[in-house]
Amino acid sequence: MRFQLLSACLSFEVVTYRARFVMIGIMTTMKSRCGWAKNDLAVQYHDTEWGVPLHDDRRLFEFVILEGAQAGLSWDTILKKRERYREVFDDFDAGKIARYDAKKIKSLLADAGIVRNRLKVAAAVKNARAYLQIIEERGAFAPYLWQFADGRPIVNAWRTMNEVPARTLRSDAMSKDLKKRGFTFVGSTICYALMQATGMVNDHLVSCFRHGEVGQSASGSRRRKR
Repeated sequence: MRFQLLSACLSFEVVTYRARFVMIGIMTTMKSRCGWAKNDLAVQYHDTEWGVPLHDDRRLFEFVILEGAQAGLSWDTILKKRERYREVFDDFDAGKIARYDAKKIKSLLADAGIVRNRLKVAAAVKNARAYLQIIEERGAFAPYLWQFADGRPIVNAWRTMNEVPARTLRSDAMSKDLKKRGFTFVGSTICYALMQATGMVNDHLVSCFRHGEVGQSASGSRRRKR
């Protein structure tokens, strides 16, 4: 009798644990998100990275390269290839990338794990050299990029995806200056995507659960005047 009672209690605990696990999964699924986060990889990126203010030089340089690689493609494609990019591009160590020779570039163009576009691979090397010049001139990359957002996140209040712009005057200015410094694949639309990804602007929809969370984590942020 005691054994049967113990078995029943254990079974109840297992069922309760499973039910709790299922409920957590349901609650995660039910969260309101920006419409572009439609698969597991995109959801994870949306929920943990997109729009979070980023001030690490190497990670910012990574986004410059990845956003440029996205040109003409979907961000989902880049997310799937991101880890391979980190492997073959020396974890985006600009000092190493700037020294890539013809042999290295040939091996990159043969790697199916990245976007095998000759111009985009060449741009990564060229941009690494331009990045190092900014570091030499200013001591850091983050303050340079963040100047185009006046040094703090801009919190927007979009209600639909149709309201979110593809470019702004700020991304125009960033693009113009980057090009002047020798960067390529840094058009205004690419620069605005970079600003969104790295938290220079908070473009989560107001209905998205991350809009408020990102806003709270960004000290000194300011709301856009509508």
